[in-house]
Amino acid sequence: MIYPSIDKLLTIVNSKYALVYIVSRRSKEMLKTNYYQKPINEYKSKKTIGRALEEVYDNLIHVNKR
Repeated sequence: MIYPSIDKLLTIVNSKYALVYIVSRRSKEMLKTNYYQKPINEYKSKKTIGRALEEVYDNLIHVNKR
């Protein structure tokens, strides 16, 4: 089971394409700056892509809906 689920994420972001763009940019930013918005032990995922998805789900990354 993947956390968070794609259905829950699509209630926050309007399209799958926008979600991929946002998460990939945030994942690269995490690798480059080593900055995380939550303590490392609070993430369920060990990979930066999963951590970026968790940040979107937790509304730590604000997405403008158009």
